[in-house]
Amino acid sequence: MPDSPRAARPVALAVFLVVAGALGLLAAFELSLEKVLTLLDPSHVPNCNVGVLVGCSTNLASWQGSVFGFPNPFIGLMAWPVVITIGMALLAGASFSRWFWIGLDVGVTGAVVFVGWLIYQSIYVLDVLCPWCMLTWAVTIPTFWAVTFRNLREGVYSGAAGARRVGAVGMSWIVVITAATYAIVIILAQAQMNAIPRVILDLQGLF
Repeated sequence: MPDSPRAARPVALAVFLVVAGALGLLAAFELSLEKVLTLLDPSHVPNCNVGVLVGCSTNLASWQGSVFGFPNPFIGLMAWPVVITIGMALLAGASFSRWFWIGLDVGVTGAVVFVGWLIYQSIYVLDVLCPWCMLTWAVTIPTFWAVTFRNLREGVYSGAAGARRVGAVGMSWIVVITAATYAIVIILAQAQMNAIPRVILDLQGLF
């Protein structure tokens, strides 16, 4: 008897998870390195300090930067390799149980909620934008949308046609939805911090 046809591999999702995980890991590594160097030498100036508005020293030194009693970037060092591994496993043809996808969605939902809180703290409390933090925000947001819409489309939470349709439409429009999310963050930063002109001035100081 011939083998039953295997479900098509979600190549686009897999590649995205690998790339997003790699970028998130890079940001976590750079922030962790700067935190360690600062602890070793209090006079150390992180290479991500661009100007008054753009820099990571304030974030790393604040209590918001160590919410759980250790530097936040350490969480990324543990979490992003998991995302990369899942992406690579999908590329290799692995399939995961329903509980696995639910667990992953719980994880990325927690991540995006935490990132949302950090965005609020950066804009409304610390009044500074950390470059590596922003890279983390930039990959966490679409990762949340991608996993959530995928689960809806595949009927992980409900087999109802409506839920599947929402997931399918969401996956089709994920670039637009992600861009809209970015735009909301940019608008909030501009309204509270007058961010765009100040970022331009900081960048001009590099040349």
